Amino acid sequence: MERTTPRVDIKNMTVRVTSALVFGFFFFSLLWFGDQPWAPWTYLAVLALAVVMGVHEMTLMARARGFSPSLVSGVLVAWGILAHFFLSTGYRDPLPLWLVFTGGLLLIHFGALLFDSKLEEALPSQAITWLGALYMGFGLGFQQKLFMLQGTLPKTGSRLLLALFIITWFGDSAAYFVGTFFGKHKLAPRVSPKKSWEGALGNLGGNLLGAFLMILTVCKEWTAVDAVALALLLGIAGQLGDLVESTWKRSAGVKDSNMGGVAIPGHGGLLDRVDSLVFAAPVLYAYVHFVHGFN
Repeated sequence: MERTTPRVDIKNMTVRVTSALVFGFFFFSLLWFGDQPWAPWTYLAVLALAVVMGVHEMTLMARARGFSPSLVSGVLVAWGILAHFFLSTGYRDPLPLWLVFTGGLLLIHFGALLFDSKLEEALPSQAITWLGALYMGFGLGFQQKLFMLQGTLPKTGSRLLLALFIITWFGDSAAYFVGTFFGKHKLAPRVSPKKSWEGALGNLGGNLLGAFLMILTVCKEWTAVDAVALALLLGIAGQLGDLVESTWKRSAGVKDSNMGGVAIPGHGGLLDRVDSLVFAAPVLYAYVHFVHGFN
């Protein structure tokens, strides 16, 4: 039986690469000026906008199943979590999480009594509101935390954030091409039929390449052990994040998290782009905190 040669969608790939270059130019410019006083505030604004987009997409997927999570409450709670990470430095914590969560309880649960017209769906709707707030708040909040870390090298936070994105992106890209041309054994057919074990291994290979590239360029304090450990940890966390978001889309019966709207040309919705990073960012912070002593 003749095997069909895998095809890469050239048109879609061109759009993906173009939009990635535009975003990359902005992102790398911001990291270049990472030691400027305005840089953390600028990145906070970018993440705050991403929170709105991500929670909105989560809300759209839930509404496709007949639920009615609160977009406003989800965004406000996620912003509170993001503000906690922005304001807490060292042992200072002017906006503790217990205060954010207490406000969230009042906002989400008591707010539903006043504004939710479908109280018969109160349990899943309010649970999804919390999920969107926690997912975006913590996933992006740890990126903000990484960006603001300071170490012996200048622009430590920029270096760590660049490493997070490069290691993750290299893995995602390798998984796509290896899976397209060599993928035979399905990784999770119930969740994402196109993902394969070959693609997953390619992902880890891309993670390793990205990690060693970081050693040679911006994270010169890392050792080979750090590179291997972070490649494996971020690679596994990123792929789990991808599968988790795929289960949400599968349950909502949608292909893109933005429900076919225009968010990132060639890349689908925002959640489709940050699903790996949301899981990988806390892992990277935990590693540099417990292994290298960053706080």
